[in-house]
Amino acid sequence: LPQYEKVEKIGEGTYGVVYKAKDRYTNETIALKKIRLEQEDEGVPSTAIREISLLKEMQHRNIVRLQDVVHNEKCIYLVFEYLDLDLKKHMDSSADFKNHHIVKSFLYQILRGIAYCHSHRVLHRDLKPQNLLIDRRTNSLKLADFGLARAFGIPVRTFTHEVVTLWYRAPEILLGARQYSTPVDVWSVGCIFAEMVNQKPLFPGDSEIDELFKIFRSFSYKSYMWSCFKLFHAS
Repeated sequence: LPQYEKVEKIGEGTYGVVYKAKDRYTNETIALKKIRLEQEDEGVPSTAIREISLLKEMQHRNIVRLQDVVHNEKCIYLVFEYLDLDLKKHMDSSADFKNHHIVKSFLYQILRGIAYCHSHRVLHRDLKPQNLLIDRRTNSLKLADFGLARAFGIPVRTFTHEVVTLWYRAPEILLGARQYSTPVDVWSVGCIFAEMVNQKPLFPGDSEIDELFKIFRSFSYKSYMWSCFKLFHAS
């Protein structure tokens, strides 16, 4: 990569490795997401194709900016604006969240970003504190990691239910629904909001069954089972 110089590795996930890097031409600090290409017969991972195509279409102050895409025979690099903090790290290390103005500001920015996604018929499907990046100079917040995102249409399409980190997963997905829409993102936002206020996860289940049990305990069991009954009979 002649234009970009890696500085350090800052993250790693199922779909790639993220580096802090520097643009040799502009001296700008950027984030490089390295995605290994699959075996020759499989080509570019579908998660990378989705993330690139969706982020090229979406330009918003609360969505991380994709600046460039660079590829060679072995891998693809996505070049993003650099933000050195995520909401999870911020909650773990800062007393800011005792200030309700900060919580309200972050919640508003999350909702504004996800409203933009939904208005462009995009489900994020993996909202969690680790995927919400913060500019600590301005306290601006941006949605990131669109590798599991999907475009949706009317009527609602059939999707996989294996999405969203467990603690932020909507009950209809936990119950195996394959037809769902924007409410799955709104549920995740609600869980994140509660975590900012309480400084602990709302439903920290260690399995899908445990996650559902924690949700059932928090709501009226009768009304919740009735909504589940209606969900299954509607599908």
